[in-house]
Amino acid sequence: MAVEAGTNVTLIGMPGSGKSTIGVVLAKRINLQFVDTDLIIQTSQQRTLQQIMDTDGFDRFCQIEEDAVLSLSVDHHVIATGGSVCYGAEGMAHLQKLGKIVFLKTSLKTLEQRLSNMATRGIALKPGQSLEQLLHERNTLYEKYAEITIECDGLNVEQICELIEAAL
Repeated sequence: MAVEAGTNVTLIGMPGSGKSTIGVVLAKRINLQFVDTDLIIQTSQQRTLQQIMDTDGFDRFCQIEEDAVLSLSVDHHVIATGGSVCYGAEGMAHLQKLGKIVFLKTSLKTLEQRLSNMATRGIALKPGQSLEQLLHERNTLYEKYAEITIECDGLNVEQICELIEAAL
């Protein structure tokens, strides 16, 4: 199937920003299908994200993630990505060709409240890297690639979806 430019909405942001949850609700609201690249990775690798991180390490995880993104050939989808997708320039360029990129921006305080399971969540952290360091590093990349940025702190899923719809 040929990919029609601009028919997808890709959600990027930190782990815990709500990409998967918001993606499902947004897809229903705007009549699109939904795909989650984390699930593509887990299915293709037959392991959890955390198992991939633990056995293969950060760099290999990022390559597996970028390969999964590059394999996407969809239209009329909301695409929820993994938080580390921003490290793959080729993958991000592919997502830009597929449609609009929306950055779900969340504060460190909000992420700390949501991410009680850091050690088992499959978050691509470099050795010794704190959540705060990761947030600052990735926010620069998310902002570089995003066409739309949604400030998510203090908003529920429906409110965030409304803002995304209005921005589209």
